[in-house]
Amino acid sequence: MTHPRFRTFLALALTLAVLGPADVTAQQSIRGNLLPSHRMLRHHGLIRAWWGQATMDPSRERVAHMTIDENVVIVQSSGGTATAFDNESGRRLWAAQLGPQDAPSQPAVTNSNFAFVPTAKNLYCLDKFTGRLLWQLRLPRIPSTSPAVDESQIFYGSHDGSIYAFDLNRIRDLYEKNELSEWGFLARQWRFKTGREITTPPVASGRVVTFASRDNSVYSITTGSPRLQWQSETESPVSAPISHQGGFLYIACEDFNLYCLNAQNGNTRWQPFPSGFPIRRMPRVIGQHIFIFPDEGGIFCLSTATGKRIWWRKGLKQYVGSTGTRIFAADQVGNLVALRRTDGSILGTMPLRQFGIKYGNDRTDRIYLATNSGLIVCLRESGADHEFPVFHRNPDLLPIVPEFSPEEAPAPAPAPAPASNPDSGN
Repeated sequence: MTHPRFRTFLALALTLAVLGPADVTAQQSIRGNLLPSHRMLRHHGLIRAWWGQATMDPSRERVAHMTIDENVVIVQSSGGTATAFDNESGRRLWAAQLGPQDAPSQPAVTNSNFAFVPTAKNLYCLDKFTGRLLWQLRLPRIPSTSPAVDESQIFYGSHDGSIYAFDLNRIRDLYEKNELSEWGFLARQWRFKTGREITTPPVASGRVVTFASRDNSVYSITTGSPRLQWQSETESPVSAPISHQGGFLYIACEDFNLYCLNAQNGNTRWQPFPSGFPIRRMPRVIGQHIFIFPDEGGIFCLSTATGKRIWWRKGLKQYVGSTGTRIFAADQVGNLVALRRTDGSILGTMPLRQFGIKYGNDRTDRIYLATNSGLIVCLRESGADHEFPVFHRNPDLLPIVPEFSPEEAPAPAPAPAPASNPDSGN
């Protein structure tokens, strides 16, 4: 069998062979026109950290999914190609064709060392830094959402209302023995059945995994066995992916309300916040603030402690990123808008409509933009103080940067003793 990476690299090599010098020059010119100018970025206190091109055929493929963690950016094309970049340097790490061309897929998920890509009924596991294919597992059902993963298990939901848990170490062991295709079911730890389709990606938080079903319930299951920890019935279906931060779950429902539940016991933390509009985008938790973007409802900034509104700004539709003092959002026509985090005042607007994909990055303070044809741009705040990223969701993963004491100036040499006067009589 041809390794999927080889098929990708062969196609890329053929593409480059067909392109003549004039074509390459034309492509570079097009990219130069698409990239945000340094002058405009400087005006808004930003710089272009890097840019890159995902491996795909732009004549027939589009960016289908983007996944970003503290280490890598993974871009999946509609044709089944996945491309990984180092998220700080922009160096392209690998590219691979996963599954049949144009097969349905879900966004990739990652843990410390691996990337997991669901394509049709297959789950691919790759080394996220090298792209080496480690194993491929045939799933019992086609996933209805993106999976969730920790260091030892992976969870995914299906259209029939089931959620499955698989043991990653057991999968790897079966693969190394060349038994995974025949005995892969032995790696399945458990299956839990709900009344209807699983509608949100599972959220793995320690000893429990939480997810929503179309039967108007949120379930929390222990990760080691399919034991129901708690179940919360909602008056209407959950309408957006669930956010988890600081031991609490932030859940948007079709009744236009945002709920906050304790992840361990399902108890309500504060009264639901009524947005007045449908909430179909995942709530974003940055520090002590929650940002929600209801349809046609602008942006609301809420307190994580009370659920009370801190400020509201109309005309914005999508979260893009956040720094220490600013939040970045997309407006109705695709411009990138910078706002002050404390009061929502608009600080500036950048015409970046050519980037149809503005990734909602709540992990770090970097801003990631992409065109449908796979041109990726990373922006960051200017200045030496922002060379290292800020980790919003997992601050404990930030490498410790050693602090150096300033070099002390050498002590001045002692002044020479005054010469004795021969006429003094001493």
